[in-house]
Formats: sequence, structure tokens, C-alpha cells
Amino acid sequence: MFTWRTAVFIYEDSPYGASILPELVYTLQGYNTRITDSLALHIGVTDDYLDTVIYNLKENSTRVFIVHMLPDLAARVFHRASVADMMSDGYVWIATAGIGSAVDSLGPNRFDDMQGVVTFRPYVQATDRVINFTVRFKERFQMENSGTRDVPNPSVPLLWAYDTAWSLATAVNKYRVSSSTPGTALLSAVLNTTFDGLAGRFRLVNGQLQLSTYEVININGKGARTVGFWTPESGLFRNFKANNVKGLKPILWPGDIAIAPRGWDVSSTGRPLRIIVPSRSGFSQLVEASYSSTTNTFTFTGYCIDVFDVLMKNMPYPVAYQYVTDNNHYDSLLNLVYEKEADAMVGDTTISTRRMDKVAFTSPFTDTGLSMIVVLKKDSSRSMWIFLQPVTSTLWITSLAFFFLTGFVVWAIEHRINPEFRGTLGQQLGTIFYFAFSTLVFSHKEKLESNLSRFVVTIWVFVVLILTSSYTASLTSMLTVQSLQPTVTSVQDLLRNGDHVGYQRGSIVKYWLEEMGFHKEDLLGYGTVQGYAEALQRGSGNGGVSAIVDEVPYLKIFLSKYCEGYTMVGPTYRLGGFGLFQ
Repeated sequence: MFTWRTAVFIYEDSPYGASILPELVYTLQGYNTRITDSLALHIGVTDDYLDTVIYNLKENSTRVFIVHMLPDLAARVFHRASVADMMSDGYVWIATAGIGSAVDSLGPNRFDDMQGVVTFRPYVQATDRVINFTVRFKERFQMENSGTRDVPNPSVPLLWAYDTAWSLATAVNKYRVSSSTPGTALLSAVLNTTFDGLAGRFRLVNGQLQLSTYEVININGKGARTVGFWTPESGLFRNFKANNVKGLKPILWPGDIAIAPRGWDVSSTGRPLRIIVPSRSGFSQLVEASYSSTTNTFTFTGYCIDVFDVLMKNMPYPVAYQYVTDNNHYDSLLNLVYEKEADAMVGDTTISTRRMDKVAFTSPFTDTGLSMIVVLKKDSSRSMWIFLQPVTSTLWITSLAFFFLTGFVVWAIEHRINPEFRGTLGQQLGTIFYFAFSTLVFSHKEKLESNLSRFVVTIWVFVVLILTSSYTASLTSMLTVQSLQPTVTSVQDLLRNGDHVGYQRGSIVKYWLEEMGFHKEDLLGYGTVQGYAEALQRGSGNGGVSAIVDEVPYLKIFLSKYCEGYTMVGPTYRLGGFGLFQ
């Protein structure tokens, strides 16, 4: 609700205190909030140790604290925090229901140390029965403790205890339980008992009291003020009778401030994060550390640096950080982060399962995958006779034969009844050839008299339509498609031919190539895009390589500089991509 992104969890070192931690961490992650630190305090912790813990927390930048412990230990924590001036402006203290349920039973002096704390308690309606019980409770308490002047209101746990005793009495009467009844029967009778108690509907499920509504309270002055309610169905809402009004009423935070704290502050230690940047050359578009002898400083540029800078600018709170460069291998830099000698690393670091065992990566921020670059060769088949290539020689001969056959068949049918197909021998041969070829462009003008010849021509025209359409499409494709073809089309071709393959020196691509079946002696490493181009031009037979295999971002950088004569081919093998890690 207040967009806090980090919190510190302080809990009692007991099964009660630790049981909430896994679920709390999981739930907060769903709201993009994380627990930056968790501190377990023993019930008998000394004030000196408490002071040490409190002052260590004060040095951190996080100002949101979640407290989960029993009321007595919580009162001591709040008192020592008040002494350390951590119950003041800028701090947020949220206490769980174990503390909120006992607020009414706290003494006035304890409220002074809890000003501005937000906590929760099960909601109990102020019915006539509850009011009557409260009056009787105070009278009874004052009668038995005559020296007490301020009698606290009965807390929610006290009301639960009263209802529990009532459930036991109800079970005994309802099920006629006697002193000789086994304990299991008595327990079963209590578990099956349901009634309207002081604290609400008394009903046990799996031995646990079922609660439906919590009250959000804010401690101010000498008591607690209700600022809202929460139910699993409706979430947070202002008024119990109108749960459609979402949110909470105004809260007075520590320091008597009505504006919600931002939840963080600059660490008193002032130590900026130490961000490792690899020192490398060849792919400066991704990351580069340039040294200036004039200023004796490094300048860090590249796509990875830009991504990290934008990420830090969009953090909900400012984080001081500084780049430091290192020319060691990437796995060595990873160990620096793993051993806490650096806080994070920014660069072209590929996400892998082996590396994820040591550090936590962000989501990939580049293209993911492994592919290869090869040289394009010119298509020597392009010539003035390209118009013959869309059709094979067999089909050419077959088509010509059917041209003549169709013309002869039509002449044989028509010349006896059609004067246009008569004349001298030369005229009749010309008519046969002309008629056959004129059907190619549907321009024949001879009038056919026989239905049989019309049927033959109809079939032939349909065949010609298919032939001409296919021929036109094939020839158009050959004339418009790029005339350059890759020298290699797949990894299998490289393995089959035993060709040399290039990779980026120092990367884990070499390991993946060996896993694909390449021999070490066939793998050559290069460090720059110029080295890639020179090796590809020499070729595998002249001390170069037939293909460069690398991750897609590097190959795109290569193609952006050498856009002619090379192409990316083959399937893209999906990998982890680049990620920042800490």
C-alpha cells in the first residue's frame, strides 16, 4: 500500500517466532518487496546485546521493521529502539497480531515507547455482552488487587481464554461428559462445540480457532486507534460496516508524522556498492572500461552499463554505487561477488546453471541463444540462360513433345471437316506448329469444328496454365532472391567435414562446442570482431575457420560492422542470455 520495497524482520528465537518467516518472505515477494535482513532475539536477551542489534539496524538504509514476538520481549525492543532515537520521524514499525492482541493489557508506560506503531488484532465487536463482561472484569480485578488504580481492559487472548473455558463447560453439559469419560472423548466434544462467544463465533477447525476479520490499529497517546480492517475476502478497508471503501484511515507514524515515511534513508556508513566491470576489448558496444591517463580514471560505457544505470535510477530509493574494473576471467569475477568482495557484477555475463549455484542473476536483458556466422558465396549459376533453369531438361523435352502431339491431334481431327486446317503440306505443318504454340499464350484464332478437338484443347490449355504459372513463379523467385548462398548451413555440416570453428576467447562457448562433439584442436579462439572477419575470409583450409559460433548479441554486433559477405545461419540454441548478478 505504501510501496515500500525492503524491510527488516525482527522475531523471537522460538518456534512461535520463526514459524512465520517462510510464508512472510514468500508473500512479500508477490508484492515486489523483500526481507533484507532477519534477526532472531532470544527471550532472555540482555539490554547490551539489544543495543548492539538496534544500532546496527540504524546504520542500514532500510527504515521499515516488522516485529513478531511475544509482548514482553517486544516491549523491551521498542524501549531500546526509543532510546536509540529509532521511534522518530522516518521510521516504520509494524507489529504482528501477537503484540496487537495484547495492546489493551499494556501499561501506560509501555505506550510511550510504541508511539506510531501499526499493529493488528482480531476484531471483537463491542456488544452488550462484551461491555458487561469488561465492567465485571474490572470490578473483580480491582477487588482482588486493591492497590491498582488503572485497570486495563481485557485483552483479546483473555476473551479467548474465557470462551475456551466456556466451550469446555458447554461440551460437558451437551455430551454428558463425566469424570470417567476418556480424555479423547472430552477433546472430541470440545472440537465439535460451536457457539457465539465474547470474541465472536467460537469454532475450531483442525484444533485452531477460525478468525475472519482483523482490526488494524495505530498506537498513539495512551491507547490504540482503529485505522481500518482486513478480511481475506476484501483485503484492507476503512470501515467495518462499509468494506467497499478500500485503504486505511490516516496513520500517525513515529515522530507524530501524518505523511507515510519513504521507508529508506542513506546508510550512515556511506559505503557505496562496489560493482565489478570486466576489462575487455573487442565488443565495446556491450561493455568497455576506458582508462584516461589525463584524469587517471576509468570511464565505463556500453549497453550493459546503460541498462544498469537506468535500473538504479528507477529504484524507489537512491543507491550509491561505484564501478571498479578487473581483467580476470569472468568466473574469477563471479567468485569475487560470491565471496562478498564485491556487491554485484555488470557486464556481458551469460547465465548458466553452474553460475546460478553461486550467485543470483536478474532476468535476461538481451537476446538469448547460440548461433553461427558463415561466409556467403556467390551463386555461379546466374547467366543469360537463367530463363531455362526454372524447368528441368526432362520437363522441357516432355512439354515440347506434348506441344507437337496436341497440334497433330487437333489437325488430325479438324483437317477433314475444317478448311482452316487444309492446304499444301507446308501450310498444314505450319498450322500444326502455330496452333500448338499459340495455345501457350492463349492466342490461337483457328475456329474448331469438332467437339472432340475442343475437348483436347480444353485439357491442353489447363495444363499450359499450370506450366506457365509455375514457370513464372520460379523464374521471378530466381531473379529476385539474393544470389548469395552460405558456405555452411548447419552444425552437422561442420562436424561432418571436420572444419575449424571459431569462438570468442574466454567465453563458455568453447565448453558448449565440445559438448556438441567438436574436437579441441578444431576450435580456435578470437577476441575481436576483426579477428572473426579475418578468420572467416581465410577459411578452414588456410588457417582460418569455416564458421564462428557465439551468442546472438555478439553475432549481431559483428553483422552490424560487416554487413556484406556474411550471414547468420543454422538453428538458434536457446541459452540463458546476459544477466546482472549479485
